[in-house]
Parts: sequence; C-alpha cells; structure tokens
Amino acid sequence: MEKIVYVATHFKDSPEKAIIPFVLANASYAMDAQPVIILQAEGVNLAVKGKAAEITHPPFDPLEKLFDSYAGQGGQLLVCSPCLKARNYTEADLVPNAKIVGAAKIIEEVTGAKAVMSY
Repeated sequence: MEKIVYVATHFKDSPEKAIIPFVLANASYAMDAQPVIILQAEGVNLAVKGKAAEITHPPFDPLEKLFDSYAGQGGQLLVCSPCLKARNYTEADLVPNAKIVGAAKIIEEVTGAKAVMSY
C-alpha cells in the first residue's frame, strides 16, 4: 500500500486549509493508499480534544465528521512536539489517535511516502 503524507499547518487562521488534509486522507483510504497526517504550527490545535468541532468550511463536511472518519479507519495524527509545547499543550490534552513526534519521525514519514502534500 502506498503512503501519502498530508502536512496540516493551519487551524482557525484558515479553516479551508485545516479541513482539506482530512478530506484527502479519507479519500486515500477509499483508494487503497495509506494516509498519514502530520500536524505542525497552528495545525497542532487540531489534535487537541474538542478543537476539531470549531472548524467548518462549507461545502466541505464539518472537520469533526472528517476527523472521526479518519480516526475510525485507524488514522493517526503525528503531532510536532515543539509546536505543541509552544502552545502550552501536553499529551493529556490530545485526542487518543494523536502521537507526539520529533523531527526524525517526520523526516522518516516524508522520505518513505509516495507523495507529500502540505496545507
């Protein structure tokens, strides 16, 4: 199965850019590709419990629905450790499918992917 990495760097500053990685990641499952979502910068807010419910951008489905679909299919969120710390969040603040990672893991995912898309 080919892996596609989606890097999400936005939150309320650009709801459309926050939602698109989840739209594409869910579509990846339908096309037998393995999606990986990496959250950096403002995007780390998406891994905080309850925050996905704050993002909508019609005509897309609400982020919370896309988020739940992604998690329900086994999708994991790789969360940038320094970005998380800069926003004063800890592991206890995160949703169950979130994993805090450093630069080495991010580079491993990116270099092992068929494609990388950044939003």
